[in-house]
Amino acid sequence: MSGFNKLILKLKRADTPVYRFLKSVARMMLRPQVPLLPRFVKPFFRALYELHYLVIQVSRILITMCYRHPLFQARCASIGRNVALDGLPFVQGHLEIHVGNDVYLGGRLDILSGRFIENPRLIIKDGAELGWNVRLTVNREVIIEERARVSFDCRISDSDGHPREADLRAQNAPVDPRDIRAVRICRDAWIGNGTHIMKGVTIGEGAIVGANSVVISDVPPYSLAMGNPAEVYFKNYGRPKRKPMQAS
Repeated sequence: MSGFNKLILKLKRADTPVYRFLKSVARMMLRPQVPLLPRFVKPFFRALYELHYLVIQVSRILITMCYRHPLFQARCASIGRNVALDGLPFVQGHLEIHVGNDVYLGGRLDILSGRFIENPRLIIKDGAELGWNVRLTVNREVIIEERARVSFDCRISDSDGHPREADLRAQNAPVDPRDIRAVRICRDAWIGNGTHIMKGVTIGEGAIVGANSVVISDVPPYSLAMGNPAEVYFKNYGRPKRKPMQAS
């Protein structure tokens, strides 16, 4: 064990008064504490607190309007009106991106494509929402329809990114195009946080996928699916309420 590692171990054990003192100093530096504020100075610091986040918010708005939005618009093949960005999406590869009207894209959004298909496409239709820390892997086509919502930490991929066969993986061979299958999330669907949606899957209209699910097969419209692998637990779930027509 090196001398530095021995010192760290002695600090953690704190067997002697000297090391106990040094450990308390280290803890104070890692977790600094201050005395309670007098009541008469609290209004000043409360105003300073609000000003702190106001400055941050205004800065974010200006950066988005003057920098992030123009850059992302230039990267898209088409983009609609009233698109809201919480960050600049990271796009890697040669895919086409089509974004509709009133779309929300959260921060830390990754959009990736490989070398397997010539014209991969990502289509995000009107009113769709993608939460924070979402990753989309698009090697053929991923379609997110109107008003579909994808929560945070989700992963959507239309391929595995590597061949099935071990010898081909060892050779870094490309994926067989037959193993690249489009993904579609239909209108008004809800994808819970942490969900992985795999290649070839269609999430039906109005369907709900529970958090942290792994979806490897289609989910019917207006059903509730969850689990790893995801299973359909309820059908005819969450259908829109239709008011009865009044007699004239």
